[in-house]
Amino acid sequence: MSSLIYIIVFMPMMGALFSYMIGRKYKKYRDYFVSSVTVLEFALALVLLVRLVTGNGIDGAGGNVVELSGICGMGLKFAVDGFRAVYVCIAAFMWMAASLFSIEYFAHYRNRNRYYLFQLITLGATAAIFLSADLYTTFVFFEVMSFASYVWVAQDERAESLRAASTYLAVAVIGGLVMLMGLFLLYAQTGTLEIDKLYEACRGKNVYVAALCMLVGFGAKAGAFPLHIWLPKAHPVAPAPASALLSGILTKTGIFGVLVISCRIFLHDGVWGTFILILGVLTMVIGAVLALFSVDFKRTLACSSVSQIGFILVGVGMQGLLGEENRLAVRGSFLHMVNHSLFKLVLFMAAGVIYMNLHKLDLNEIRGFGRKKPLLRFIYLMGALGIGGMPLWSGYISKTLLHESIVEYAEELAEFPGEAVFFTAGGMRAIEWAFLVSGGLTVAYMTKLFVAVFVEKNADAALQEKYDAQETYMSPLSKAVLTAVSLLFPVMGMFSGLTLDKLADLGQGFMGLAEAGEKVSYFSFGNLKGGITSIAIGALLYVVVVRLWMIKKQEDGSSVYLNRWPRYIDLEEYFYRPVLLVILPALCGGICGILDKLMDVLTKFFIKAGAVIAGFLDTVTDALVVVLRKTVYRDYTKMGELKEGNGVTHFLGKAANLINKLLNRTLRKNRPKEADYEHKLALGYSGLMENISIITRSLSYGLILFCIGLCITLIYLLVGAVK
Repeated sequence: MSSLIYIIVFMPMMGALFSYMIGRKYKKYRDYFVSSVTVLEFALALVLLVRLVTGNGIDGAGGNVVELSGICGMGLKFAVDGFRAVYVCIAAFMWMAASLFSIEYFAHYRNRNRYYLFQLITLGATAAIFLSADLYTTFVFFEVMSFASYVWVAQDERAESLRAASTYLAVAVIGGLVMLMGLFLLYAQTGTLEIDKLYEACRGKNVYVAALCMLVGFGAKAGAFPLHIWLPKAHPVAPAPASALLSGILTKTGIFGVLVISCRIFLHDGVWGTFILILGVLTMVIGAVLALFSVDFKRTLACSSVSQIGFILVGVGMQGLLGEENRLAVRGSFLHMVNHSLFKLVLFMAAGVIYMNLHKLDLNEIRGFGRKKPLLRFIYLMGALGIGGMPLWSGYISKTLLHESIVEYAEELAEFPGEAVFFTAGGMRAIEWAFLVSGGLTVAYMTKLFVAVFVEKNADAALQEKYDAQETYMSPLSKAVLTAVSLLFPVMGMFSGLTLDKLADLGQGFMGLAEAGEKVSYFSFGNLKGGITSIAIGALLYVVVVRLWMIKKQEDGSSVYLNRWPRYIDLEEYFYRPVLLVILPALCGGICGILDKLMDVLTKFFIKAGAVIAGFLDTVTDALVVVLRKTVYRDYTKMGELKEGNGVTHFLGKAANLINKLLNRTLRKNRPKEADYEHKLALGYSGLMENISIITRSLSYGLILFCIGLCITLIYLLVGAVK
């Protein structure tokens, strides 16, 4: 088992180096080699899953730990259980599909060698995260994954791509550094970072601060509000295969971390569950609203990812509130993770088909492109119906489980109101409606995309004729890949007992649920009612908001989609960048200026004080020398004869002369130029402070904040150690 884990983690990274060398001479063979590596990775992941199920059983506690000791100081630890094995399979499957599609998509791209290099490095790092047995290993590969995937966003090197990439990297770095502080605090309080041991190690200890720090890092990667800003900026500019992986699988590494905190540190903790639930509701609703307002195809899908991450976080929060009766929430959270990963693989690759033919994504420009393309319409519809929660598609199953977990808790509070601590039954009903409305928003914006691309005609009739006449728009390999993946959704939805339920049985142990429990009747009237309600809300929102408000009729009879979202409601442009690049530097600069003035005053004071003391000592020594010469050691002549003292007086006199010479060469040397001396000292200090200021301005403010936080953390640890 250990050798198989090492191969799954490090084989793609080694393959990345070989792909780069091959690509320097043979680009075609490089493409085939990369695809072969991802196919092999998927095959090995399947072998790992099969061996786990048939040979070692399902160990929900994360057994089968293997360790590479002595690496990175604390060593690297990996473990296998049902959750980990399933998600490594999903990650490898998504990389395989994206790589096969990339052969056609990147046919006319520059810097493909660089892209494939970092694609395989990211694959190995992602697999390592899902297989990590301790948070130290998770953090190491988390950073590798973040830096390697940065290249995806910056791939075409346009100005907007580089700006989006800088946003992605800034969120990743700041989130990673805050996460590292959380790991410091957690290790100081518990003495371990091993995931299996965290629950027992944290019992009876207040680790909320450490957990919040870690949540910042994991939540930033997952795309949770308010650190979701990188998704709407990165996805529109990143290549479509990269967007599919960023949205579908890299966000799940963040969810993996959130699950470790929620299910291994705060298992059945109502306080933490409440916090995650509120965070999930905000993320779910805000992401859906952003998606509805967007008029860019890929940006809509990116904002949709934010919303779907919110659905998952709602499930994670409900796990804490429901306690030991959280079966529906556990299974719903895991299955929606799986569903969302596969939905976004299909939807972003469908967007990639549009982009590689038109090099446009604005709905007004790509309008009508898919009217005569039944296969592309089918592929998109499978993903849209799945993510919209349509009955008989897989998304309906996971959303039903999540919805019913909310209903179950609301009914429990209504029956036993005295047990309500953070929410009343009415409050949970409000959250239920937020859930249903968010599902309705999902239906509305997916319908908006479908109607714009596959139903309506383009405003330019000549352009529409060109779209309709285009028959070859996708290679046979791309058609096969997209069709195969899109067929998974109705198959899993119709045969949920043989597919999704089995996956949930594998994954639930990681979240503390040991038994499968009774099967859920997904298509009972009570369960269908929630899905139908969301669909009805979505239809109403599409008609009222999209058709009547977001579409404007032109004088020539045509219509255009309008971006109604206010520009000033942009967290990055109107909050994060002003705070981090203007307010914070001004504040720090003001504090440094005050300290600089204070040091100037202190310096002048000490220079003046030193001059006074030196003058006083000079006068005293002069007087002492005069007294010695007039008494103990006389150096004047009387009546032409030299008066000599005895040996002692002679020695004292010589010493006095030496002191006098020393004073002449030190304190008295520049006495006439005392003002110049003080001026030189002041200039030297001013130059030093200017150099320090230049160095400080050249440093990353994120690094400065990290250093400040690190100092505070170390002081905290030292104080705790002293106590």
